[in-house]
Amino acid sequence: MLMHILRRAPFFILAAAISLAAQTPSTALLVLNKEGSLAIVDPVSGKVTGRVPTGGQPHEVTVSADGKLAFASNMGTGNAPGKTLSVIDLVSQKEIHRVQLGALTRPHGIFFANGKAYFTAEDNRMIGAYNPSTDQVDWFLGTGQDGTHMVAVSNDGKQIYTTNRGSNNVAIFEQTGTSAAWHETLVPVCPSPEGFDLSPDGKQLWAASTTEGKVSIVDLAGKKLAATFDVPLKSTNRIKIAPDNKLALLSDRAGGNLVVLDAATRKPVKTIVLGKNPEGILITPDGDRAYVAVSGDNNVAVIDLKKLEIAGRISTGTDPDGMAWAVRK
Repeated sequence: MLMHILRRAPFFILAAAISLAAQTPSTALLVLNKEGSLAIVDPVSGKVTGRVPTGGQPHEVTVSADGKLAFASNMGTGNAPGKTLSVIDLVSQKEIHRVQLGALTRPHGIFFANGKAYFTAEDNRMIGAYNPSTDQVDWFLGTGQDGTHMVAVSNDGKQIYTTNRGSNNVAIFEQTGTSAAWHETLVPVCPSPEGFDLSPDGKQLWAASTTEGKVSIVDLAGKKLAATFDVPLKSTNRIKIAPDNKLALLSDRAGGNLVVLDAATRKPVKTIVLGKNPEGILITPDGDRAYVAVSGDNNVAVIDLKKLEIAGRISTGTDPDGMAWAVRK
């Protein structure tokens, strides 16, 4: 359904029109703005159909399996670290709950799996899980690593992956048997890893350095470093691999570009100039388009991945970053 809708969507120039009373589309692009809001975007028209206030400095967003709830991590700032998650009803377009995390601070990465929103608490070197059915944070796991920033969870919930930018590694957690115990394997990777993505076949994890033009590939079956290679950029915080495994996209924050790699050869095929401080990246499930949050210019660039060129821009708010798909079932 999502691919059908997106194939019908026309390319558009800057879409600034906002209809705050419009209904949330059944397939919506969600964009977090660090000003403190979630923009709900119709991917067909490129228009913002709703805007919902969140907690301070939200960075990442995830969506429940039924597409009805969004969860935003309110990271805060260095002087005022965040301590909450925002729970947003996408149908009514309202923040229905702000989860207080108590002693857990600076929540960042967030990922929905097994009915829960898993999140990192960077200051505490921990992962937590919020259960919306009970309105409780009911699970915790310590990483023991500095700067636990991003998180992903396998479909069965038995593997969890984090990048730990202060410890220069990737953590692989595996649930042991039927018990509640978890085994952690640490894989040293490129310096200050932050953004990462799993290959479509689930065999590799690609992690990008925020301080050097490098990407590391982790062999998940062997739980070891497979390769580290150079990329032509200054600083990146996000990397995404296309669904067909042919392209890998990296946002060059310092250079203002999107670097497109051939995923097989790991060589650059094109550099697309985007503007000031590009960050978050989201690729459509059919691989035809990518959305890149150009935070410094307050817009989201729409990239035609067939032509490798900018097809349009969407004005979502101030300082956009994290994005997610919401497909209501």
